[in-house]
Amino acid sequence: MARARVLSGVQPTGALHLGNWLGAIRNWVNLQESHDTFFCVVDLHAITVPHDPARLAADTRSTAALYLACGIDPAKATVFVQSQVAAHSELCWLLNCVTPLNWLERMIQFKEKALKQGDNVSVGLLDYPVLMAADILLYDADLVPVGEDQKQHLELARDIAQQRINSRFGTEEAPILKVPEPMILKEGARVMSLTDGRSKMSKSDPNEGSRINLLDPPELITKKIKRAKTDPLMGLEFGNPERPETDNLLGLYALLSGQAREVVASECAEMGWGRFKPLLAEAAVAALQPLQERYAELAADPAELDRVLANGRQRASAVAEATLARTKAALGFLGAG
Repeated sequence: MARARVLSGVQPTGALHLGNWLGAIRNWVNLQESHDTFFCVVDLHAITVPHDPARLAADTRSTAALYLACGIDPAKATVFVQSQVAAHSELCWLLNCVTPLNWLERMIQFKEKALKQGDNVSVGLLDYPVLMAADILLYDADLVPVGEDQKQHLELARDIAQQRINSRFGTEEAPILKVPEPMILKEGARVMSLTDGRSKMSKSDPNEGSRINLLDPPELITKKIKRAKTDPLMGLEFGNPERPETDNLLGLYALLSGQAREVVASECAEMGWGRFKPLLAEAAVAALQPLQERYAELAADPAELDRVLANGRQRASAVAEATLARTKAALGFLGAG
């Protein structure tokens, strides 16, 4: 019986951090054992906002290397760079031509980011959910791991596939595109900022102290945790809405130390911050050490990373081109199919 296919990816903008690892990539490592997995570095999405061309290629390589350092096995999963598979851009254009503009204008993330950019907002920022739909639909994905903030974009992909392509150009017996289902991963899915327990840890936060990057050295990790926002109360606990930073830091300790939440809640129930923060820093440094060592090995052997990405591109292209040809044929393009 064929394995269910999963697709996911991360933008190569800024350094990957604990939220990316604990909320996404660590789950990918488990999924590759039970699913047919495709993991891409979504570099086309990285240029929807102003970017530094001199850094894009380097950040793309670094992100791909971190996938492998975190435990993604190219013998089990397809690892590739989005822009190296031309079908992403071509399918995006085809989907653009059937997607109503008002569907995109109601996207919450566009509204939030457009407010920050003002008159400098690009068409790409408005349109990137359609590119995301193309990313997903190209690979006949059965499941897409999503956090709460991305559910709306997956719903858009589902609507485009079903309402704008399958219902208009296919049949119930022979749909053109597979309609994916969301895979909501709860444990560790929302790692919050070290400076604001009500905001998600983010690469775009201008405050470097808000996040622990996967390649931060031990002394910097310790410094960031020492400065993390807390409250004046003694004892740590889960589930108190008035103590979001406590909930976040205690949750991080559970995830990084590999202990159950019940265990760390009991251990830290009467603990002060002066005792707890060194424990959390020690757990973070220990958890990231093997990942950082593996990354250093990959950085020292760029030819190996090139080989992995070339193989991934070849495997991804074979699947993507078949989907693209099927879609073009259904839309009536000469010579397609």
